[in-house]
Amino acid sequence: MTASSMSKGSNLPVDARVVRVELAWAAGAGVPDIDASALLLTEAGRVRDDGDFVFYNQPRHATGAVTHLGKRSAPGTATDTVEVDLGAVEPAVERIALCASADGGTFGQVPGLVLRLLDAGTGAEVARFDMAAGTETAFIGGELYRRQGKWKFRAVGQGYAAGLAGLATDFGITVDEPAPAAAPLAAPVVPPSPSPPSSTPVPSSPPTAPAAAPRLTKGEERLPVDMRKRLSLRKEQVAVSLRKHGAGEVMARVILVLDASGSMSFLYSKGIVTDVVERMAAVAAQLDDDGEMQAWTFASNPARLPDLRLGELPEWLRLHVRVGEVGLFRRGRKKGLDPVQVDMRDVGIQNEEQKVIAEVRAFVRDHPASAPTLVLFFSDGGVYRNKEIERELREAVEEPVFWQFVGLGKSDYGVLERFDTLPGRRVDNVGFFAVDDITTVPDPELYDRLLTEFPLWITAAGRAGIL
Repeated sequence: MTASSMSKGSNLPVDARVVRVELAWAAGAGVPDIDASALLLTEAGRVRDDGDFVFYNQPRHATGAVTHLGKRSAPGTATDTVEVDLGAVEPAVERIALCASADGGTFGQVPGLVLRLLDAGTGAEVARFDMAAGTETAFIGGELYRRQGKWKFRAVGQGYAAGLAGLATDFGITVDEPAPAAAPLAAPVVPPSPSPPSSTPVPSSPPTAPAAAPRLTKGEERLPVDMRKRLSLRKEQVAVSLRKHGAGEVMARVILVLDASGSMSFLYSKGIVTDVVERMAAVAAQLDDDGEMQAWTFASNPARLPDLRLGELPEWLRLHVRVGEVGLFRRGRKKGLDPVQVDMRDVGIQNEEQKVIAEVRAFVRDHPASAPTLVLFFSDGGVYRNKEIERELREAVEEPVFWQFVGLGKSDYGVLERFDTLPGRRVDNVGFFAVDDITTVPDPELYDRLLTEFPLWITAAGRAGIL
């Protein structure tokens, strides 16, 4: 297996039966100590009990599938390693989150932070993920996950400004209240041990502290009961993700952009795009005062869809989430369309992302808002207008808009997945991640990945005078 240098959000197949996940950093004076750990998670994204948490005080899972091997140090460097026997992982475990906590500081104070995935049998490096962090005291470096009976590794690089207490919210684990004396984090509920204190949680039931109530928005009471319940739960999960990243009070205008190119037909016909839109409605419900969401679709040409209002969500999904159609030889508007519907033959089938980006930018300029704008942009790739897209997004740096791109599959995303590394911008106004199958991504994970970079941009844009 050839080693691969990974970027945030990328993934690769894992062929080795036993792998070692090595967290390495440059040790030295003033550098916090790092503890590696692993969480064995079900399809629901939760631990089953405290046995699913592997760390220095509980170094071996009962099945022997995951083992904390411990730290090693050399002059100027240190490592902490977790070994995973993928063949021994129980069928109920769908993902293994590979975590870390910083003791005595933040990850921004840890130079040279890198995660290496090794074949335990040969010692060969399978993948390398160089990570950057700021004020976070807890971190998910990567995850091993099943896909169609095989294992894959994803570079996550997600930090938690709220520390392990924030990370705990995701996985159904909790920590005790902080002791009166100042400490980096609350002491965990663990059996007495001679090991030094560490901010390490133990899985149990979901946190009992009441979450901040999600914002109520006009029209939710008109939704069908099942849809209203899903929306309410998802709003709470969006609120949790925002608080975790120190953005609990952030408000934003939310704009949705949906790829309608020919290759997206399968995702439309299987109802996957419909499900995505319903999940994104919860983001608008929580972030936007009126709960409305402007929306565009695009392929060869962009087309603005009617605004999505929460109380009209079922009808909006029926009318406006549709498979694109080709019409080379035609006259007039397609028969049978509702007057508010877009004739998808005018949208076409090719990928011209730069056109819809330009149209959304013009809308934001012509309709200024007191809050920043978050664009949720979904595409299955096939990007080829790289220079044009890069020009639009570079020009948009000085605008109060953050562009969060989500890849639906494995196609070529071109400049979108490289944008985080492109120099010459005052602030990073673009986020990107891709998923193999978004229907398998639990809501908490999806909202975390959507909302990780947006709060960072808000802080940077505020300092730069953009907001």
